[in-house]
Parts: sequence; structure tokens; C-alpha cells
Amino acid sequence: MNLSKNQLKIIKSLNQKKYRIAHHLFVAEGTKIVAEFLTSNFELEQLFCVDNAIYKNLEKVTEISETELKKISTLVTPNNVLALFKIPLATPSKKSGLIVALDEINDPGNLGAIIRLCDWFGVDQLICSTNTVDCYNQKVVQSSMGSLARVSIIYADLTTYLQNSNLPKYAADMDGENVYKSNLPKNAVLVMGNEANGISDSILKLVTNTISIPRFGELKQTESLNVATATAILLSEFKRLS
Repeated sequence: MNLSKNQLKIIKSLNQKKYRIAHHLFVAEGTKIVAEFLTSNFELEQLFCVDNAIYKNLEKVTEISETELKKISTLVTPNNVLALFKIPLATPSKKSGLIVALDEINDPGNLGAIIRLCDWFGVDQLICSTNTVDCYNQKVVQSSMGSLARVSIIYADLTTYLQNSNLPKYAADMDGENVYKSNLPKNAVLVMGNEANGISDSILKLVTNTISIPRFGELKQTESLNVATATAILLSEFKRLS
């Protein structure tokens, strides 16, 4: 079956957030990533593949040519399958456990990596400020490598969220307490900040503790760590001590 002009138009429009919102759909590409979503609670809207043998037991499958796949793919080398999934309704925020909150993360690769880290360390809820990059951005979906299927993501006014949360709030800050000397709780909110500017002053006023990752290099001239790298180190410490 050939790809219709309307299908082509809709799929390409999903590169933009406003159309993802309008259609309540996002794109996932590649055999592994699509498989992760197919085995999750995400609802499949339509699947397009070059070889239908893998997906012969699925409904909503359209077999297309490699040329057609290239037209709808955002990958340099398209990977046999592209699927549209419905964007789920937001879930209520948790009241316990370890939760990561992001203050204006702009880079899709960083957000995708942080979603993977949450999945790795068993953090099943991520709170994003409203000005954080959209988690259904195709670069985020691809860089999360399927972990988006297992981590609940809520976009919220971060100030309001932190004001209403009874959990202790920890912020990653260069001037904070050495994380390796901190007594970290099992239940907490860990706030990570913008790639260039860190955590905004208005958010820092709402946290109960600030923690930092010490520099061990002799010259100590490195300005900062990548936000995803810092998130990995801090999550490792929270989980090690809990």
C-alpha cells in the first residue's frame, strides 16, 4: 500500500510541537524504539514499515517502500520502521519516592539522556518546567532510546509544583554541599537547571538543600558538567545511599 498524501502531510507536520498537540500524536523510529512503545501502555495510531513480516500480527500496519520511508523519516539512515503513537493524558504527580525536576532544559539530546537515566536508576517520574523542550520532540524520542515508554513526564509550572510538594527539595548548584558528604534521603525532588544558566533564582529560593559535584582535577578550571552527566552522578548517589 502506498503512503497517501494526507498521511505524508500529517507525519511531516509532527516535526513541530503545535501539530503534535493538535493531532495528539508523536513519531518513533527504528525497530528497537518502536518495539519499546509497542510493549508499553502507549497506543499505536499507525505503523509504517518496509518489511511487514516483523509486524504481521499487528493491526494498523502499512507496508511502504524504502523511498517512501525516506520521505517521512528524520533519520540520516532510516531504520525500516516509523510509527505514530498517541500522546497519553498527563498522570497525577507522585507524593513520594525520588523525583527529578528540570528547570528549562533546552537541548533535546540532554532531555533524552535524562529520561534514559531516570529509567536506569528507577526514577519513574520526571517533572519538566513549561519552557523545557517537548519530550515528544523527535530528537528526544530517539535519544531516550525507548525509556520514554517507562518514565512518566509531567509539564508544570515548576514554582507552583515545588511550593505544593512536601518532599525535601535538592538543587544541583556549584556552590552547594559536596554530594559525597551529604546525607541524601530516599524521598526527594532533585532539581536540575538550564544548560547555560543553571537553576533560576526563583526556583533556588524554593529548595531546601543545594548539592554540588566536586572537581578533582588539579587545575579545577572546568566551568561545569553537562547537565545529563551531572544528573547521572547525582542520581547514582541518591540511589546508593537510599
